Amino acid sequence: MIRADVHPPGMRPDYTFDFDYSQYTDDDHAVWNILCDRMKPLLKGRACDEYLQAIDELGILTEGGIPSFDRINEILEKKTRWKLVTVPGLIPGEIFLEHLSKRQFPVTWWIRRRDELDYLQEPDVFHDLFGHVPLLSNPVFADYMQQFGEGAVKAQKLEASHFITRLYWFTVEFGLINTPKGLRIYGAGIVSSAKETIYSLESSAPNRLGFDLMRMMRSNYYIDDVQKTYFVIDNFEQLFEETRPDFTDYYSKLKALPEIPVGEILPGDTIITRGTD
Repeated sequence: MIRADVHPPGMRPDYTFDFDYSQYTDDDHAVWNILCDRMKPLLKGRACDEYLQAIDELGILTEGGIPSFDRINEILEKKTRWKLVTVPGLIPGEIFLEHLSKRQFPVTWWIRRRDELDYLQEPDVFHDLFGHVPLLSNPVFADYMQQFGEGAVKAQKLEASHFITRLYWFTVEFGLINTPKGLRIYGAGIVSSAKETIYSLESSAPNRLGFDLMRMMRSNYYIDDVQKTYFVIDNFEQLFEETRPDFTDYYSKLKALPEIPVGEILPGDTIITRGTD
């Protein structure tokens, strides 16, 4: 199979290429099924209803093997006008954000090896398709993702990319949501990880704090370990509305404030659970 560091023939300037689904091997599909079988029993009672409904509607758990991008695109385009575009792996940030601003989600086509089931340094098709894509069928979250892409493109011009990256990390990748049934997961980095799915909700170690836009954009995080702090939204409407204003003035204020170390609690934080770690 082709790994992420190999550029496929015919790759366009925006890093997309026409993907031949037949390139997936039987073992690729088997690895996908192993990953799905591990996650399926963990999601009920832990993933938010919006994610569970979306993954069911898209048939991601029921098709068997890596789902057809074309079939998922037919559903997404009808529901929220999003579509998947295939890329070879990690792509330049500015290109990724341009895609989001156009309601296009870049999906890495390659899948991890059997000896990489528990941890990858970069996203594969399971992380992207299983983790990110389902909520793109939710109208509010889909609009948030486009709004984020548009704002992030502007942030680059204002030399504020590191602030917007933190927002992405603490919402799209590792966000929690409060529901009448209790805390649930929605971030792609959690729902695609068996370890973090359990840890994020059930461990006493991490902090769980209420959504605070400025606080999040000042907060550092680990990229190679479970999180020390999670931020909790009340609903996706809050996420969309709180990030709707122009961030230009926010960036000016943030540049004058110190960064917040990983795991630190500040006066004024809305503490849902204080971590023991």
